[in-house]
Amino acid sequence: MPPPDDLAGALGGRRVLITRSADRAGPLAALLGGLGAEPLLLPLIDFERAADQPALDAALDDLVAGGFDWLVVSSITTVRVLVEKAIERGTTPAALVPAGTRVATIGPSSRRILEAAGIPVALAPVDIQSAEGLVDLWAAGPARVLLPQADIAAPELRDGLAGRGADVTAVVAYQTVDYPARQELRLEAELPSAVGTSHAAAPRELSQSQTRRELDAGTLDAVVAASPSAARRIAATLLPLGRCRFIAIGRPTAAEAAALGIPVAATAQVPTPDGIVAALGTVFANEGNTR
Repeated sequence: MPPPDDLAGALGGRRVLITRSADRAGPLAALLGGLGAEPLLLPLIDFERAADQPALDAALDDLVAGGFDWLVVSSITTVRVLVEKAIERGTTPAALVPAGTRVATIGPSSRRILEAAGIPVALAPVDIQSAEGLVDLWAAGPARVLLPQADIAAPELRDGLAGRGADVTAVVAYQTVDYPARQELRLEAELPSAVGTSHAAAPRELSQSQTRRELDAGTLDAVVAASPSAARRIAATLLPLGRCRFIAIGRPTAAEAAALGIPVAATAQVPTPDGIVAALGTVFANEGNTR
């Protein structure tokens, strides 16, 4: 990542729209604010408990009983599900994973939160932090794998692991919905503080109509999309973006945006606040501070 002084020069005064809720946007918003940018929130997607709870519970029962060689965690939201399920069962997330079961994940944020919850991570990609990166690292051979994931999860991770010889049990752990989720179904379990949450004041949250006015006025410099589903919601609700640059987190998000006709100004290669800020820096570094 460029030096902090360079980033402050590039990002100072920039207004960056984060399409996540306040509880998920905190670390990125804090980093942007520390560099002189103004983070703004427009939550577009949210998460609810899986519709088929018996199937999820049965898979977790098998996990606790030692029925899997691997647990693959592909998102922080999956970790939130594990925390919530542990609370329901009167136990800890670590107690859901027996000693003989190894854990793999995709990104550094998921790894940190899993380890903060007492669940050691045996495998995680470093260079390509995505489903593709994990599949590339996966040792070929038979293995019983539990893959809890979103209802709209792409098949690449499941199929990639199966192509390496794994016996994959994929189960829906949560539903992806338009924001806001129904209160009685929303995933709200508190994650361990090691995620890097900030105690800074929450950024201002915009409504859809306020965001439209800002886009029409050209007063938003960038919008950050964290997933293909966020890209789809942006395409459905915010176009045209005008002078606002689209920043994708990861190649799948960038590919979805491109397929929807959204120009991608930069792609964060690492799905962390530092990686996102570095991508923003590449966009604005040569433009000077115009605000």
